[in-house]
Amino acid sequence: MGQCVTKCKNPTSSLGSKSGEKDAGKSHGKKGGGAGSVHKEEVCGKSSLNVIYNGTKESEVTVEGPVAPLTSVGDVRRESPTQDGEGLSIARIEEMFLGYKDEHEDAILEEGMERFCNDLCVDPAEFKVLVLAWKFQAATMCKFTRREFVDGCKAIHADSIPGICSRFSVLLEESRGEESFKDLYRFTFQFGLDAEQGQRSLQRSIAIALWRLVFTLDTPPVLERWLDFLSENPCGVRGISRDTWNMFLNFTQSIGQDLSNYSEDEAWPSLFDSFVEWETERRRRERPNGDAGEGDVTETDCVTASMWAGP
Repeated sequence: MGQCVTKCKNPTSSLGSKSGEKDAGKSHGKKGGGAGSVHKEEVCGKSSLNVIYNGTKESEVTVEGPVAPLTSVGDVRRESPTQDGEGLSIARIEEMFLGYKDEHEDAILEEGMERFCNDLCVDPAEFKVLVLAWKFQAATMCKFTRREFVDGCKAIHADSIPGICSRFSVLLEESRGEESFKDLYRFTFQFGLDAEQGQRSLQRSIAIALWRLVFTLDTPPVLERWLDFLSENPCGVRGISRDTWNMFLNFTQSIGQDLSNYSEDEAWPSLFDSFVEWETERRRRERPNGDAGEGDVTETDCVTASMWAGP
C-alpha cells in the first residue's frame, strides 16, 4: 500500500533572512524602522519579541525559556497517519492482509490461509488456529474477510507475523478461563456450520472433529467415550444441533466420570440418555462376570435421539 509522505520546509525559515537581520540591526535604536521590523531583546533569561510598525511599538510578547519550533500539518500527518490509540500500525495490518488475500475476493481463502498458517508455524487444524479464528470472530472456516482480519489483529494487539506468534501463549491462557472457554466453545459450533448453505446442524463427522479440537487443553474424562458413541452411531444420528452441542459442555461439568449421577428425569437431550445406556452396557460387557446392565439402546430411544440431535 502506498503511503503519502508530506515534505515540510523548516517553519522557522520564514521568520527572517540574512537581509532581514541586517535591516533589523540598522533600525535598532533609531526612531523609525522599516514596517514590520522585529527586535529581539534578552531580559533576565526571557526572550522578548518587539514588533515595530512605522516606528511605533505595537505589541510585546514575552516567552519563558526558549521558543519551541512550530509544527507543520505535514509533520502531524507523518507522525500518526496509520496508528491506532495503542500504537498498532493499521498500515502494516493491511499490508499483511494483502499478502494472503485472494486475487478475486477481498478475503483470505483456503490457499492464503495455508500460507498464513505456514508463516505462523502452525498446523491449520490445530487449536491455536481455532483460538485465532475466535479472536478474529471469523464467520466461516478457512476464510478471513478484511474486516475480520484487521479487527482481529487489533483485538490481539499484533500487526505482524512475529507479533501474532508472540501473542499465542497469552491467547491460549485466556481461552482456559471459564467464561472465555464457554464463549470459545459456543463460537466453535457456529464456526463449523456452512453459512452459505444455511446449515443449522453440524455434520456428525465435523462435530466429532470440533469436539476433539475445542477440548485440546482440558479434555473431559467422558469425551472419548462420547465420541466413540457418535462414531459407532447406534442411533443413526446424522447431525448435531446447537442445543445438543451447548448442553454437552454442561454435561461434562456436572456429570461424574462414572455417570452415576446422571438422571433421565432432568432436562437433558434424549441423545444423552442413549449415550448413558450405551456406555453402561459397554461397561457391563467388559466385566468378566458382569452384572445385568441397564439394557441395550432401544429403537425408540434411537429415533427420539435422532430427532433431538437434528438432521
